Amino acid sequence: MRAKKILLPFIAMAIIAGLVGCNNDGDSGGTGQLVVKMTDAPFPSDLVSEANVTVTKIEARQKGGDSESAFITIMEDEVSANLLDLTNGVTENLADVEIPEGTYDLIRVYVADATVVLKDGTSYDLKVPSGSSSGIKIFVKPGIEVAGGLTAELLLDFDVASSFVAKGDASSPSGITGFNFKPVIKASNQSFAGRLVGAVTTEVEGETETEIIALGGATVSVYAADTLNTTAITAEDGTYTVLGLQAGLYNVTVELQGYAANTSEGVEIVAANATTQDFVLNPE
Repeated sequence: MRAKKILLPFIAMAIIAGLVGCNNDGDSGGTGQLVVKMTDAPFPSDLVSEANVTVTKIEARQKGGDSESAFITIMEDEVSANLLDLTNGVTENLADVEIPEGTYDLIRVYVADATVVLKDGTSYDLKVPSGSSSGIKIFVKPGIEVAGGLTAELLLDFDVASSFVAKGDASSPSGITGFNFKPVIKASNQSFAGRLVGAVTTEVEGETETEIIALGGATVSVYAADTLNTTAITAEDGTYTVLGLQAGLYNVTVELQGYAANTSEGVEIVAANATTQDFVLNPE
């Protein structure tokens, strides 16, 4: 499922509630536009072909509200998607709706079911913990501000690798006995976020010149201080994209079997901008 526009949809995770705006903490009577998109933090897919989720509803809570009346439904359609299609910068629109002006600091996502399909065709239906009844709660920090006549974007990044945990021996399909589903979703206020892009290559000495070879399948890990923030996997052409990074400094490490790891420290992410960081790996 490639990035396509859907009115009031959801899934792999990127809710974008783009925000341009004012500092309202409550409802001022007007309405603003909220756009919801989804993307996915990369998942090691050497054994898995599908990581599917079905979402039936999405709600947003106005800041300061403690009761159910503070929640507004922004999507109420059953939408299914393979999260592995939403990687490396690909997003999916989930909702594009008008809602009351104000600041929204909590999103609730209702997941009806989840399945994993291995590349050998084996399928597992997973138990969804409270996702269909009370919703999966994702806090938005800083809150997303919706202002009259403007459009806000919020990105929900569904970390498949952390959310779908294999049981048994994950080194081969025959060793896997099932999966536990423990949804891990990161919300990013796009007004304060930027993106990291680049390419990973290696150099091979030829008879007459040095040849640049793209490295697909390399893991790009982004750290805030010593804490892993998110990861990406390079495409076949060696390129990668990491969305929804809050403005600030990060350390970025690239790893690929057969090559020495390469780390760049103090990579600066600027809000609403793209930072380019390329890497050259040397064979071990």
